Amino acid sequence: MAAISTIQAREAAHQIVKRSDNWASKESGVVAVLCIVFVVGAGLLGLVITRFISKKKAERAAKSEV
Repeated sequence: MAAISTIQAREAAHQIVKRSDNWASKESGVVAVLCIVFVVGAGLLGLVITRFISKKKAERAAKSEV
């Protein structure tokens, strides 16, 4: 039984090492484009949120002056 366990452990270790060759390492250009799209999208979302917050602050300031 010990020999079977050793063989199974060796096979499991081989599978783990084999997984390091994944899709992202093969398609680095696609990953780069996805990262750029995410950064641009996050920037635009931040810009929209910032404008919304500043608009609300201006409305509050206008109400408190009246």
